[in-house]
Amino acid sequence: MKKAELKDIYRDILKQKLNLDLTRGQPSKEQLKLSEPLDQILNKKFIYEGEDLRNYGLIKGLNSARKLGGSLLGVNYKNVIANGTSSLNLTFMVIQALFFLGLNGEPWKNLRKISFLCPVPGYDRHFALLESMGIKMINVPLTGEGPDMDYVEHLVSKDKSIKGIICVPKHSNPTGEIYSLRVLERLAKLPKKTSKDFMIFYDNAYSVHDFKKSKKLGNVFNLCKKFKTTNNIVMFASTSKITFAGAGVSFLAASEKVLLNFLKFYEKTRVGSDKINQAKHAKFFKDKKSIEKHMSKHAALLSKKFEIVEKHLSKLPPEFGIWTKPTGGYFVSFDSKPGKAKKIFKLCDAAGLKLTKVGATFPYNKDPLDQNIRISPSKISNSDLRKAMEVFVISVLLAG
Repeated sequence: MKKAELKDIYRDILKQKLNLDLTRGQPSKEQLKLSEPLDQILNKKFIYEGEDLRNYGLIKGLNSARKLGGSLLGVNYKNVIANGTSSLNLTFMVIQALFFLGLNGEPWKNLRKISFLCPVPGYDRHFALLESMGIKMINVPLTGEGPDMDYVEHLVSKDKSIKGIICVPKHSNPTGEIYSLRVLERLAKLPKKTSKDFMIFYDNAYSVHDFKKSKKLGNVFNLCKKFKTTNNIVMFASTSKITFAGAGVSFLAASEKVLLNFLKFYEKTRVGSDKINQAKHAKFFKDKKSIEKHMSKHAALLSKKFEIVEKHLSKLPPEFGIWTKPTGGYFVSFDSKPGKAKKIFKLCDAAGLKLTKVGATFPYNKDPLDQNIRISPSKISNSDLRKAMEVFVISVLLAG
């Protein structure tokens, strides 16, 4: 298509005064309806597992909720804390505990400098959290099966200020990749190559979020047991994209030692847990099969959206960009020609299509090549998604 034709199409789009949004990976209204039975599931019966759900107590959460978290993270429930809606909040609290108490070594506040390894492109909220604590972030490229572990091992051998790595190991945000067993083995052994207080932050947010047949993710905690590094990992998950983000349950899993040390900090911040919400989830998901059945309904809705994205992106000539083809999760990662992402963003914005800000998938909001754009197709209706992808493709072509 010639440039003049593209400009004519774009001018027609401008006249439509569109208001389309592909910014955040949120469940659609149809997905949220799948969990509406949660609302009345207790039927005003507030005595559960011998506990009055309405009252204080059980800082670690209900055992049944902890078992749900254990099934999502592949660990024994005794290694799990069940919390409120946000696993990001738990992540922040773990970092605070590391700074002020130390979980597997001296408090980080005593150290001159703290650095973290950040696989990129990655989750913008992780980067914002680390930056807010004054932690230096170091980019590590992803390979399609996890972070470049040769580079990771090189960095930790040279820089003793590196105290952790933060990961989304399955259907990674935004690339959708699943860490290979080889990567997980090297990740589990990594603390042996650096300081004893090195921590792996393992955010398994999309552990059950397949919408196509997906590679199996290995059990990293079992690998840490094998290499005697269980005190160097903290794992996170939540039901935010399983049931309701507005009424979810989050989970933290760690070794007995790390959990006991974390509780010294955690117990100062509360005198109980959201037991009513936890009980609702425990009754709704009685076993692993019930989770799988529920998530298959999510998959049926999400797969159609990703098919729409792929159909439109496949219209682009190969020199205009490359993109991921995930089998689960909530995102497609698009890499334009270097130096073109901001221009594409501006063209889309002017045409009424909101995208995640360019650079957000990198620490400090700085994409060194100005090429990565995260596409989040989950919340928007299918008809609006088709229009949004038409705008996106035209903008990519116009950007040159």
